[in-house]
Amino acid sequence: MSNRFVAIMRFIGFVSWTLLAMGPYLVLLAIRPYACIHYARRYFQIVARICGFVVKTRGQPLQAAGPVLFVSNHASYLDIIILGSVIKANFVAKAEVANWPGFGFLAKIARTVFVARKRGGTAGERDALTNRLKGGDSLMLFPEGTSNDGNNVLAFKSSLFAVAEMTGPDGKPLPVQPVSIAYTRLDGMPLCRALRPYFAWYGDMTLVGHLLDALGLGRVQVEVVFHPVVSLTDFGDRKALSNHCHDLVRQGVVKALAGRLDAPVPVVH
Repeated sequence: MSNRFVAIMRFIGFVSWTLLAMGPYLVLLAIRPYACIHYARRYFQIVARICGFVVKTRGQPLQAAGPVLFVSNHASYLDIIILGSVIKANFVAKAEVANWPGFGFLAKIARTVFVARKRGGTAGERDALTNRLKGGDSLMLFPEGTSNDGNNVLAFKSSLFAVAEMTGPDGKPLPVQPVSIAYTRLDGMPLCRALRPYFAWYGDMTLVGHLLDALGLGRVQVEVVFHPVVSLTDFGDRKALSNHCHDLVRQGVVKALAGRLDAPVPVVH
């Protein structure tokens, strides 16, 4: 089903565009690092088109004067391309990503926050995320802690919501916006459960093989649902906040996969 010629041509297009965009980005990174997020969004929009993704959004990401914590389910490294094309935020990734060939370098210059998700590392993770939020950066967090098969949403790790305890520069609670992402259609037809692993990356899948398989398919529709913004003060503790976000994200994924996203999510300002 996956066309290797199409995959190679798309990969060449991705590499060529990345090399072309790299120079201006590095200049911008040196003189105006906080403006890089706008450039990065445009970069990912073009990457998405090159790779054959059609991104459909419901609702809108919160555009706030201060930082925002976005929390999303996670099926694959491809999520970075999709979410990066619609959200102005830096990503939070596990420390191992920094050592991935090619992708690790891109993640570093994109100002990704790397965290070592191991027992006893909660304080270090919280400090790393808090420092970036205090610096004014919005962050995209994947609270499942790992990717999955794209058919379900794993339990969220409430420890990662510790950063929600901080307040913004205006003294108000940090806004948290749940986000659902689902790969739903291939060339206009519903993407069945058996085909979803072409885009979900998990288990012992190899990165290169999976990437070529994914790029060799047709036009893929991806649904991104932005849910109402909440904060820790709405729930009292981070466990309750984590559960609420998980429930909303899971509902969004289930509805998207079932083709039941027939009404836009309310826009939250």
